[in-house]
Amino acid sequence: MPMEEQSGGSQTMETQTGEVTTAEPPLTVDEETAELEKLLSEEPDDFQARCRLGELYFNKGRMDEALAEVKKSIEMAEAIRVEMDRSLAMYYSNLGTIYGTKGMLDEATAQFKRALELNPYDVLALFNLGRLYNDKNEFLEAKDYFERLIEISPEDPIAWYNLAGVYEKLDDPQVSDFNTLDMAMQAFMKVLQFDPNHLESSFKLMEIALNLKKTDMAVKVMEDAVENNPDEPLAYYNLVNTYEKCKMFEQAEETRNRLKDRFSKRSRETVKK
Repeated sequence: MPMEEQSGGSQTMETQTGEVTTAEPPLTVDEETAELEKLLSEEPDDFQARCRLGELYFNKGRMDEALAEVKKSIEMAEAIRVEMDRSLAMYYSNLGTIYGTKGMLDEATAQFKRALELNPYDVLALFNLGRLYNDKNEFLEAKDYFERLIEISPEDPIAWYNLAGVYEKLDDPQVSDFNTLDMAMQAFMKVLQFDPNHLESSFKLMEIALNLKKTDMAVKVMEDAVENNPDEPLAYYNLVNTYEKCKMFEQAEETRNRLKDRFSKRSRETVKK
């Protein structure tokens, strides 16, 4: 394939069909600079072009402009890297979820931790690591992950509920020497603040309040539970039980009657339909 140098500095190449093509000469520094400036005026997010422009400015001694362009290209590349890390963390969390579903808990734990290395704010990884350590009765580790989750999602009732459960278990002297029952109460109250219909939190909070002899609080919690869940028999039963434990027998009887009236009426309406 013959190749010869031409007087203009370009090269020609003969193709298999006999055609002759001419290779364009490389751009000069000024020409490439102008091309990149034009490109960036139309596509300012092209960080590779911006970085190259910074190199050209540097070669021409335009240091301030070189500094500005390279800094900007680094900022743009870092933003892309952060977004890529977030996406990759999500994939690791999804992989961990699959491992967890298959019962491969060590593998699941490793994937969730890898997700957090890439993105410390990955809520799925934090939640699942908290659950995994809770299920292994490693409550201090579970507490740390749930507390981190709360910092990111402070209005998530499920996160508060799981943290409350961990605080409750850590208060057991056979588990740890921490006094976390008050923290458990506060966490259950947070659940009800963001989800007033969360009956399980109402029951837990009522039990803790009764154990601490806070009878007024126990009664108030269960009265609110009935008000927020008027069609849930368990709410009424637990309110009756709370009244009786607080020796409020008249209120207990009234609540029993309310329960009978409400659900007998509902049964009659169901039969009519």
